[in-house]
Amino acid sequence: MSDQPIRLVLIDDHGLCRRGLSELLEARAGMKVLGNTGNADEAVRLLRDERPDLAIMDLRMQPTDGHRLLTRLRAEGIDTPVVVLTMSDSQDDLGRAFRAGVRGYLLKDMDPDDVIDAIRRAARGEVIVSPAMAVKLVDLLLPAQQGTSRDDYMKSLTEREREILQHLADGKSNKAIALALGISHDTVKLHVRHILAKLGLRSRVEAAVFAVEHRVAAQSG
Repeated sequence: MSDQPIRLVLIDDHGLCRRGLSELLEARAGMKVLGNTGNADEAVRLLRDERPDLAIMDLRMQPTDGHRLLTRLRAEGIDTPVVVLTMSDSQDDLGRAFRAGVRGYLLKDMDPDDVIDAIRRAARGEVIVSPAMAVKLVDLLLPAQQGTSRDDYMKSLTEREREILQHLADGKSNKAIALALGISHDTVKLHVRHILAKLGLRSRVEAAVFAVEHRVAAQSG
């Protein structure tokens, strides 16, 4: 990111929550909140007109439903990266959100400083997941094969593939990974395909979340 403040739109049906989050992100983190709303039509207008760096969105909203709003945004060609900030620790909500293409999933009971740090990382392009939800997401993403643990999947990766997986977790592009490792862009693409095949995943986002979960597991174990 440049030295310019991160530009945000907040979408939540609780006015008090929007106000508190806005004050936190502007006063403590130096970010810029361009607008906030709990209304779907207003959210679409804000994102289209303001073109923020990120949208911070709740899921369980009335009458606006976050899942339907995510679907609407993509259908209308609005590609603003979305970070979910919600009280819901439901695995179903988590899976639906990531299938809709969100960049992150955070819980409202996180420490405020952790929320700020996660939003900053999301603005840099990283996939972010609340530590409490990381294992749930990986369980959704991994194919259900009896007798195969997450450690077994990790052991199937070569040292170079593990390196590249960590770069994916940091949100780096293939070009950036190639530059960092001193290898060709095509070689990185080949490694990424191998990683997805070995882990039984479908996308770079899923691979990044997988890597995040393993870092969390290593820290807590």
